[in-house]
Amino acid sequence: MSGTRVHLTFPEKLIQEPVIYNLGKNYGIVTNIRRANVEQKMGWVILEMEADDESLERGIKYLEEYGVQVDRMDGDVIES
Repeated sequence: MSGTRVHLTFPEKLIQEPVIYNLGKNYGIVTNIRRANVEQKMGWVILEMEADDESLERGIKYLEEYGVQVDRMDGDVIES
């Protein structure tokens, strides 16, 4: 199992959607929310994810295609 930490930014249209739940259910990714801020117009989450490499990549692709901005993090620093 591999792990990664990402900073997710959600647009207004996805605030009410079960995006993180779907990562676990559909891709077998174990998630751990480290920090989050959700408001009416946008939200962000720092999320730890653990799964095999293929599942992590498929899950990240799902997030990006669904409209979530995904920034990978190294420690507590966002990688551009």
